[in-house]
Amino acid sequence: MRQVLSLDGTIIAFERLGIGPTIILVGGASTDRSENSALAALLSKNFTVFNYDRRGRGDSGDTAPYTVDREVEDIEAMINEAGGATFLVGFSSGAALALQAAAHSPLIQKLALFEPPFIVDDSQPRPPADLASRYNAMIAAGRRGDAVEYFMTQVVGLPVEFAAQARNTPWWPAQEAMARA
Repeated sequence: MRQVLSLDGTIIAFERLGIGPTIILVGGASTDRSENSALAALLSKNFTVFNYDRRGRGDSGDTAPYTVDREVEDIEAMINEAGGATFLVGFSSGAALALQAAAHSPLIQKLALFEPPFIVDDSQPRPPADLASRYNAMIAAGRRGDAVEYFMTQVVGLPVEFAAQARNTPWWPAQEAMARA
């Protein structure tokens, strides 16, 4: 594991694998870099892969207050660490961050985006307008697990039964730890 400092001083942990053109993997909101480790290993046969923990996840630090701009700065720190021109591969909310970073950096040469959380028409339900305040209230009341379950069922659209079973899995405590105001 290696580390780089983001613009606000937050430590961002990453692994570097392989040799070749550079790819940075930007994971989803509820995962750390281990989620993409198999893909990183596969890609490392032809690329230099930077697989990092987003802030507040895995071995990376977290500095309040949270903003999307800080996450884009984290990607910029990874680009600088990689030495410049790169490709980004983003997953879920990481895809949205990759797009945001690409809008600000001419060093991003190519994007691959998987399941970006965008609603493009009225055929998909929209999260409640007060989503952030609902999360904040649950977290402030010490109900981090409820915040995670709400995200899974009301935002992502997973079945209630899945969320109920998820609470009994070994990875649930890590999900609760990532729920923050």
